[in-house]
Amino acid sequence: MNIKNMSNHTNYLTAALLVAALPAFAGDITGKITLRGTPPPNPEVRDLANDANCSKLVKEKVNMPFYVVSPDGALADVVISIKGLEGKSTGASAPPAVLDQKGCQYIPYVMAIQTGQTLLVKNSDPLLHNVHATPVKAEGSKNKETNLPQLAGGPDLEFTFPSAEKFLRFKCDVHPWMFAYVTVVDHPYFDVSAKDGTFRIKNVPPGKYTLEASHRKAGELTKEIEVTDGPQTVDFAFDVK
Repeated sequence: MNIKNMSNHTNYLTAALLVAALPAFAGDITGKITLRGTPPPNPEVRDLANDANCSKLVKEKVNMPFYVVSPDGALADVVISIKGLEGKSTGASAPPAVLDQKGCQYIPYVMAIQTGQTLLVKNSDPLLHNVHATPVKAEGSKNKETNLPQLAGGPDLEFTFPSAEKFLRFKCDVHPWMFAYVTVVDHPYFDVSAKDGTFRIKNVPPGKYTLEASHRKAGELTKEIEVTDGPQTVDFAFDVK
């Protein structure tokens, strides 16, 4: 091989190595969740108003947030996640997620975390709560039921869940109207729709997937998507059930 050919070969090899070293491009998925039809009224939490301690903290009427819908039909509290990326959790190194107890309510009502991610449960109320996590008893699940008291001003409680699960329920046995629902996902590619119905899932690896939208009352919807190196928009419209 002469010097010129050796030089060309070296250039080709260098270029090939550079291409191989480049990271795969990732795309963002954005969209909006809407609800068609008029949902049933959210029931009033009458027990809160009748509770001697909680009624001092909350003066206004409180309704269970079964359907959080804006005037233009945007639907909040929908968990949007990608199927096909299971087993890629980065939860152990992710920042802690926070679930608070404030005004004798869990805030937020619906949230999502990764498997292995720390969930900090706070008590911002000047009274006793108990934090009762009640995962479903599904075959193969390693999530454990936990029931812990939490005094006013007490330290945050820490939870982690090793198995994926939809709408894992937290409740307070002291105040039986208090619920929160935590979806546990086995990867970081998910979001929960905001009050305006919007969501954004960042840095999704290229590929073909099923995008799933889940709401506690309205059910589940799926769409087949293909993620490339650019952003794309995927909307979902639920019907009242």
